[in-house]
Amino acid sequence: MNALTKVSRRQFIGIASGGIAVLIGSGALCAVGQERRFAYPTDVNAYLLIGDDGRVTVLTGKIEMGQGVMTSLAQMAAEELDVDLAAINMVMGDTDRCPWDMGTFGSLTTRMFGPALRAAAAEARAILVNLAAVRLGVPKARLTVRSAVVSVTSEPARRVTYAELARGKRLRKVVDARAVLRSAAQFRIMGHSPQRLDGREKVTGEARYAADIRLPGMLYARILRPPAHGSTLLRLDTSAAEAMPGVIVIRKDGLVAVLHEDERAADLARSKVSAGWSRVPQQPDTESIFGHLVSGTKTLHQVAARGALSAGRSRAARIFQMEYRKGYVAHAPIEPHAALAQVTDAGATVWASTQTPFPTRDRIAKTLGLQPQHVRVITPFLGGGFGGKSADGQALEAARLAAICGRPVQVAWDRSEEFFYDRFDPAAVVKLVSGLDSGGRIVLWDYSVYGTGERGAIHLYDVPNLAIRTGIAPSYGDAAQSASLHPFEVGPWRAPGANMNVFAIESQMDLMAAAAGVDPVTFRLRHLKDARMRQVLQTAVASFGWRPAVGPSGRGIGVACSTDAGSYVASVGEVSVERSSGRVSVSRVVCAEDLGLVVNPDGARMQIEGATTMGIGYTLTEEVKFRGGEILDRSFASYHIPRFSVAPKVEAVLVSHQNLPAQGGGEPPITTVGAMVANAVFDATGARLPRLPMTAERVTEALAKASART
Repeated sequence: MNALTKVSRRQFIGIASGGIAVLIGSGALCAVGQERRFAYPTDVNAYLLIGDDGRVTVLTGKIEMGQGVMTSLAQMAAEELDVDLAAINMVMGDTDRCPWDMGTFGSLTTRMFGPALRAAAAEARAILVNLAAVRLGVPKARLTVRSAVVSVTSEPARRVTYAELARGKRLRKVVDARAVLRSAAQFRIMGHSPQRLDGREKVTGEARYAADIRLPGMLYARILRPPAHGSTLLRLDTSAAEAMPGVIVIRKDGLVAVLHEDERAADLARSKVSAGWSRVPQQPDTESIFGHLVSGTKTLHQVAARGALSAGRSRAARIFQMEYRKGYVAHAPIEPHAALAQVTDAGATVWASTQTPFPTRDRIAKTLGLQPQHVRVITPFLGGGFGGKSADGQALEAARLAAICGRPVQVAWDRSEEFFYDRFDPAAVVKLVSGLDSGGRIVLWDYSVYGTGERGAIHLYDVPNLAIRTGIAPSYGDAAQSASLHPFEVGPWRAPGANMNVFAIESQMDLMAAAAGVDPVTFRLRHLKDARMRQVLQTAVASFGWRPAVGPSGRGIGVACSTDAGSYVASVGEVSVERSSGRVSVSRVVCAEDLGLVVNPDGARMQIEGATTMGIGYTLTEEVKFRGGEILDRSFASYHIPRFSVAPKVEAVLVSHQNLPAQGGGEPPITTVGAMVANAVFDATGARLPRLPMTAERVTEALAKASART
């Protein structure tokens, strides 16, 4: 990815010395030369160029933020084209060179964009075979393709390379997404784990991120920030900063910034700005937010129902009423938000750490009063995103400042700014009433979630009388509702909503299993008809070495399962609890996942390992403390993410279904972690923890309550 190359997509096609350009679409195309947007589930296109040097350029609006899609997408293209992986060049997240894309989130890249890319590559291969048949003077049926070489099957010396076929040809073709794709039995590149294409750059430190980009004459910006969300500026004195040599002070439309060619001088200048701010109400806070979410929810939207709750209550021999809670969680990526903007008479170019290059381009265009085609967003590598690099306030700030001062401007948030402006995973409450009949079968499920969406709330268990409601309207993230409920902005956070919902569902399943005197795995299997979920759960417990027992058994073993992003997941974990301190340690996790076709097995296992480890954070330690709009956690000194010292041994087990469509892999494994650990703590101690995170203080309190009951 050459972030500094100034070549548009249209120029790229036009100046290419020959080559075959292939465009993929579903639905009508706009006129050639205009931006192409299709009625595709995620609004994704794929674009390929087979160059006259035999190399293949794949351009995609998707971005690489550590999840490995640079490699897996290249594998898909190489497989269907029948070229070696080394022949693929990837260009990602450049709005001038790549087709429009909504963004990289929701575990959608492989399951939604992947089939379109494969279809484009398959069609490109068909075009090349047609050209080869003409060149070699034989029917297509007599040709064989291998590693970008087309030969006559019975006369291998009669051959022609893709490079030779592409040379001098300028053929544009719209691809029908129904192109015939290779079966798993034919795979040569997919289904294997080659060295990552971005591996060497990242290991050696050569990889460039947004904060690494430099332009001649660029300025470093430091922006005046409020002490709390909702504060307004009452007093401002920038005279001391303005007296410093080389400092530029900008104050316009609520944006106050100091700029300098030297980064440290910009830091010093900001420290010399004196400001006074209005105070904002201090409610709600970390503890009172839950009542606020419930009382502030005016309408519950029903997302699933069957039977009648009244019938379930009448049949229930035992009723279980619980309230589950979860606080706000920060994305906390290793790389804070950064952007470099250059604005000239010709338009704007912004290098941004963003998951959404095209939406960010459109927001910048609107802010600067430009047409979108006059704004280019280039996305270098990202150092983690998890949904948090979608809003891109830093890119808008850099663009505004560059437009005002007429020079390139870099805005790189420090860690405090990263926490303050993060759009947190929302705090949430689940109220759940369930019931068992005299035979230990679930007959009632009355479920309401407040503060977050419905993702993960609809489970696969066989319950005849069920109602599931959410306080956020279906289609997660309704901005108006979130603004009225939450004291600051919230947004998507790796499987948004599902972590809370699966925590509540699977904790309740464990609670009922213990009350019924049934092993928790046996209890789940009794209520599961879905064959794939049953297989994944059975695979996980077999790989773990599960021995049936009624909880609490004292062993400290817990289980949880879920479906998310089209995948099926089951996790089994082992914990120890230090009773004197309340400290919970997770020593081992086995996670089985069925995500259909696995493009890159090592990549899929890495996602399981990373998601599980990240899940330990939201489960045990991660919670943003606040008073109203004042964020109290502004660094890793008080906001604790998992370190290597607490990371468990994670055993990733892939349940193979290579002939089924590929599904999401980056988010599903995190959804089960909270309930898995909570259930293991109960199994070890008999204490139930209905609130995340399960801090040492909360564990100690729960242990005391459990002891008092016995």
